[in-house]
Amino acid sequence: MTAAAPPLQATGLSKRYGHRAALEDVSITIPAGQWVALLGPNGAGKSTLFQLLTGLYRPDAGSVQVQGFPMHSQAPRALAHLGVVFQGMSLDLDLSVERNLRLHAALHGLPLSVTRERIAQGAAALGLQAELARPARALSGGTRRKVELVRALLHRPSLLLMDEPTVGLDPASRRDLLAAVRTAVREQGTAVLWATHLVEEAQAVDRVLVLHRGHLLADGAAQAVAAALGGSSLEDGFIQATRTVALNEETAP
Repeated sequence: MTAAAPPLQATGLSKRYGHRAALEDVSITIPAGQWVALLGPNGAGKSTLFQLLTGLYRPDAGSVQVQGFPMHSQAPRALAHLGVVFQGMSLDLDLSVERNLRLHAALHGLPLSVTRERIAQGAAALGLQAELARPARALSGGTRRKVELVRALLHRPSLLLMDEPTVGLDPASRRDLLAAVRTAVREQGTAVLWATHLVEEAQAVDRVLVLHRGHLLADGAAQAVAAALGGSSLEDGFIQATRTVALNEETAP
């Protein structure tokens, strides 16, 4: 690792399942303190990309480095700099909120004094103080998601991956989650890759990537992406571009 290494550098990522290409030559670099939305409809390849970035799957081509550490050869060091909130809930439902958080901290080798301090800070930031002793299965979906975010940030990762984190959440829980991530970006310099199919979530971040059928269609600030995709707004450009790609593929010989 070098001081100049970005939190994420993914180069030429490709992944196929049989004859179907889930990703084709996708490259993404995210510097420290930048919040990036990965915008794409269902089936765009967002979850496949996250599986490659977290080392769950290996790419057929290309490479992933987290804070300068190659995922294929130095996975433990790369993962030490990575925090993840997966699309599916991933808490141990039989453990209390605090036990879930302590387990994660122990896996990352955090001292007990640091663990206590960071759990207290995270719980206070998301209003979870009264929930720490409750079993995870007793919590609402929105509260579980907040716990997962606190857990993902306990070891102070340089890169936070969030895969469709607001699916099924009520508006208040979605607002709280967005605010907490914004705080992590501002105060800790965390780089964030936030996968979503909701255009309104993508409009409030630093940079937008548009992924469709395994290809990156655009990369830049929301207004620039809208213009590049030929739309009067990000939503209009997103709809037009994804529809055009689909039509072209359907009519190709």
